[in-house]
Amino acid sequence: MSAVLQSLVEPEGMGQEPYAVSPLSWQPDWVAWPLARALRLRVVVARDGAGQAWALTPSPDDLLLRDAVSRSVRLSLRWQSVDEDTLTLLLAQGEQAYEARGALVQVGDAEEQGLESGDVHALSVDTISRQSSPVVKLLDATLFDALKAQASDLHLESTANGMVIRHRLDGVMLHVGDVGSREVAEQLVSRLKVMAELDIGERRLPQDGRFKLRVQQSADSGVRDVDFRVSIMPSSFGEDAVLRILDRSRLSAEQQALSLEGLGFESHDAAVVRRLACKPYGMLLVTGPTGSGKTTTLYAVVQEINDGTDKIITIEDPVEYQLGGVVQIPVNEKKGLTFARGLRSILRHDPDRVMVGEIRDAETAQIASQAALTGHLVLSTIHANNVFDVVGRFMHMGVDLYNMVSALNGVVAQRLMRRLCTVCAQSWLPTAADLKAAQLPLDTHGKFHRAVGCPQCRHTGYRGRKAVTEILLMDDILRDLIVTRASLIKIKAHARSSGTRLLREAALASVLRGESTLEELNRVTLVE
Repeated sequence: MSAVLQSLVEPEGMGQEPYAVSPLSWQPDWVAWPLARALRLRVVVARDGAGQAWALTPSPDDLLLRDAVSRSVRLSLRWQSVDEDTLTLLLAQGEQAYEARGALVQVGDAEEQGLESGDVHALSVDTISRQSSPVVKLLDATLFDALKAQASDLHLESTANGMVIRHRLDGVMLHVGDVGSREVAEQLVSRLKVMAELDIGERRLPQDGRFKLRVQQSADSGVRDVDFRVSIMPSSFGEDAVLRILDRSRLSAEQQALSLEGLGFESHDAAVVRRLACKPYGMLLVTGPTGSGKTTTLYAVVQEINDGTDKIITIEDPVEYQLGGVVQIPVNEKKGLTFARGLRSILRHDPDRVMVGEIRDAETAQIASQAALTGHLVLSTIHANNVFDVVGRFMHMGVDLYNMVSALNGVVAQRLMRRLCTVCAQSWLPTAADLKAAQLPLDTHGKFHRAVGCPQCRHTGYRGRKAVTEILLMDDILRDLIVTRASLIKIKAHARSSGTRLLREAALASVLRGESTLEELNRVTLVE
């Protein structure tokens, strides 16, 4: 018998392992092994008093189960058989360690349903376990894990054998579980459609919707709303679902300390952006791909310039932060309130500063440019890869080039770069091959570090993100180059001579200060 086959037939640690203390005194590790997996596979990963990781299950001799757990957990596991009653108690005990006591109810709105605090349906380890429908139980646990992980997005991706569940955490996709049945995968998507009030029978066309959950951390705490924006897309093996999670309580907490420096702007760049935002009129644009923090940067700018002496109005889709002293208007395209129509109405309310969530079309771009030319300061976002592509985006929309460059004060391009976890980061000396792979000079010196991974950072090696920026300031020479349609090489040369620092240079400076890694540098920026 080969060594590999022998290890499968008689894997190390098979059967009962001795232990001196009851497993009920151990602490479940919900970071290494999330709640949804524990409920689905009936396995709890817990640590004893010495820190040893154990897999506790009524079926420790199940080879397929052991293989599934071992592939997902980055720990050296020992296996122990426990009865069903002990497993249930461990799950309930883990609720406290995971700070999981809570309650969620789908609201349409809850006040309209006459719900009191006592009527709120509890979503906890105990209540999920008691849920009669396996599909509802699995979806509730999956949503629960995503909220506790503070993921920005939840991805349910259909495969030939079922479904893959992934989180987007700090901008990076993390695999958190699998559904081993096509039938269950289809039922999960159907359940989501019901919650988002979508057509459950339509499987050939994309659908978009949203739903809201009401959360109550404990019986003594207040309730909070968590919004989920749902997108369903047909794929080769069925339908995929992506849920954008908007936890307003977390956003509000972040907003309390919202500032450009807090987002990672270097002091010089923050000062430049503030100067642009304090001009009496003109347009300031923030550009970058989806999820690069453009809107958050605009919120930070508005927060800093809002001293109560100006009328500030925003139009957004959706309103993510509640800003005191600012009139905020949500877009409602189903009712006909688009960015363009809302912007026209805003200008009749005598604003000093206007924030437009996104310039998506020629009509919005034209109105925003005219507003900037007629005494208003307009702050907005636009999708482009860098500051130089913004001009091309406006030209593609058919906006008058002269009006656009006359209105434009400056453009900020940004990316979000993951910060190293301060608990597990290790100093590291890159080799010549590492520097060459990153297309850096061999004499590059700095405080290089590498990501390792620990329970504090969910074994990713990173905790949090910071903005890296590229700022283009408009002047008469640059406006003339754009209007006369000069080559991109000439435009870039003038911008560089005027002090513009490219995105990759800003990201590299962060790496050399020991804030991030070469891997992040190459993930978020390109060599130009």
